[in-house]
Amino acid sequence: MSRLEGKVLVAQGGGPTHVINQSVVGVAMEARKFNQVTSVYGAVHGVRGIVAEDFVDLTRETTHNLEAVADTPSSALLSTRDKPDEDYCARMFKVMQVHDIRYFFYVGGNDSSDTVRIVNEQAKAANYELRAIHIPKTIDNDLMENDHCPGFGSAARYVAQAFMGVNLDNRALKGVYIGVVMGRHAGFLTAAAAMARKYLDDGPHLVYVPERAFDTDRFLADVDRVYAQFGLCTIAVSEGISDAEGTPMISKLMGEEERDAHGNVQLSGTGALGDVLTQAIKKGLNIKRVRADTLGYLQRSFIGCRSDRDAQEAREVGEKAVEYAMWDNVDGTVVIRRPVLDYSVDYELVPIHRVAGKTRHMPDHFINEASNGVTDDFRNYCRPLLGSNFPQAHRLRAPVVPKILHA
Repeated sequence: MSRLEGKVLVAQGGGPTHVINQSVVGVAMEARKFNQVTSVYGAVHGVRGIVAEDFVDLTRETTHNLEAVADTPSSALLSTRDKPDEDYCARMFKVMQVHDIRYFFYVGGNDSSDTVRIVNEQAKAANYELRAIHIPKTIDNDLMENDHCPGFGSAARYVAQAFMGVNLDNRALKGVYIGVVMGRHAGFLTAAAAMARKYLDDGPHLVYVPERAFDTDRFLADVDRVYAQFGLCTIAVSEGISDAEGTPMISKLMGEEERDAHGNVQLSGTGALGDVLTQAIKKGLNIKRVRADTLGYLQRSFIGCRSDRDAQEAREVGEKAVEYAMWDNVDGTVVIRRPVLDYSVDYELVPIHRVAGKTRHMPDHFINEASNGVTDDFRNYCRPLLGSNFPQAHRLRAPVVPKILHA
């Protein structure tokens, strides 16, 4: 097969992460090494920028600044929530043809992988030589075929550290705390809150994920039991928890629902789920001090809370995507494998249809039998992804002074 010459186009889609720029920089810097690449373009605002021909020339960006951007959270090329259909992709493909784009790299999650699939099919139908590769990214960790996804490790580190702080606060003044964590269908990020536990009475004492049906009465019984034991209770709950019929709890408890541009029930952004669960505890258990937070956008791009392992792997998936396209002249999606028991990763290119439009869920052995916590299997899986120098909380160990007046 002859060497394919032309331009490279890279874009970012969906929610930002702490390390998504590592992947873009990995693409740009690796692609600039190949003689068949005439230019490396970046699409501003993802697929929307492709349709509008909003490109920047990354060939003319300095290596120094690219490295600085790689270490910066969020989407340097900006992003979009557009979910292209066949017609939308046809317009993208027309722009690519006009600009002689021969290599297309799209960094994103489930919807982004499906966009790559459609563009690939249209290029083949038009007999236009194009190598389109999907590069994984999502804090939800829900892409099929992957052991884990770039972006998850740093977000998980933030969630775990946030709950470490909550543990310290809640131990000082006692009460019930609810932290609502992102995750519509997959509970990996919520489960990462369990990595905050160090001492036997540390929280989160209860963890609820979308993979298990949520029952309010059972929830209140769980809280009552933990509160009676410790005088406090810390709870991590996924925004996507649903009842046995699949109805999101935010809709069931509020009696109304708001939908986003894709028609999905709006789960985050208002703090509503935390509020209704707080009221359920106050009313049902007569506990006065109950507080809730919705972690929201802070989970995705909180600067200074990066997993070094996550950053390294995000860079490498971008580099590997270019290598597969240039050396092997193939399409697909890059996936991360974990081939050893301790920790190591390898990369593989698999057909796009094995990932596109599919959702990976937490396996059963990661969730405890009571459906209100995680197992040691999950802890062992998650710990390496949080990176090195993971902080620890400590307690005073000074001896108790004997009482005199109240002996």
